[in-house]
Amino acid sequence: MTGLEAYSATARRASAEVIAAYSTSFGLASRLLPPQMRGDIGTVYALVRVADEIVDGPGAESGLDAAGCREVLDALEREVERALATGFSADLIVHAFAETARRVGITRDQTAPFFAAMRRDLEPVAFADERELRAYVYGSAEVIGIMCVRCFLGGAVLLDAEARRVARGARALGSAFQVVNFLRDLGADATGLGRAYLPGIDPARPSEEAVHRVLDRLEGELRIARGAVELLPREARPAVIAAHDIFAALGRRIRDTPAAELPLRRISVPNAQKAAIVARAALGAGLSRAAAPRARLATAEPVR
Repeated sequence: MTGLEAYSATARRASAEVIAAYSTSFGLASRLLPPQMRGDIGTVYALVRVADEIVDGPGAESGLDAAGCREVLDALEREVERALATGFSADLIVHAFAETARRVGITRDQTAPFFAAMRRDLEPVAFADERELRAYVYGSAEVIGIMCVRCFLGGAVLLDAEARRVARGARALGSAFQVVNFLRDLGADATGLGRAYLPGIDPARPSEEAVHRVLDRLEGELRIARGAVELLPREARPAVIAAHDIFAALGRRIRDTPAAELPLRRISVPNAQKAAIVARAALGAGLSRAAAPRARLATAEPVR
């Protein structure tokens, strides 16, 4: 093993520690992936989590004001861009992400919108309309779905029609995950962070009609995402199905909760139910379609 290989392996282990510490749902689902995919997904999650922590509390808790947090976030983005270009970073999380990104085809087309969305969170958020919400969700969640798909494909390229369908499914799943989290964290986002992401919903007094309207759209996105799973490599499907089903269960729990209670308590899926969902996905994810192609095809395009 070369020095760089040893360093990269250490960086991947550091990323694995981040996902283990911060995520139960994502972490549980990712255990169904084979080691290479699981490690790649872990590097994406770790970078996203570090950026999220800069804008979501720890930065401010350390004494930084909004301008200071912005400087740290900007520096992180510059370091990511440098590592994408060179293949090396002294920051272990950035290094691990860049090694994955360069191998599977994640580029600034994905990282730039993500960091732009994170910058939006440095100031109070009150989206006035669906256009503002969708622009934010694209950068904060949909591009993460694209990054994950590129990890699943491992650098392979799909046929044009398949690529478009997989991209639509990946973006829909990322959006659904983000929006259900907005509903779950309605009160905490408003009171603790000064954020009202969902236009038409008063975080202090959400109406049943408005909440159910958001849930209806979310369920539609989950259906789109579920329909694209069969195009993924076979070994990636159980984990994606597990993550999909955990967040679908969270959406159902939110629907069953009176809207007036949403600002007062954080709705969650019990760990035992999450474990059961993951076990079911592991046992029942055999779909009829063969694994997605691993070789580059002449008439293919990347998943965008």
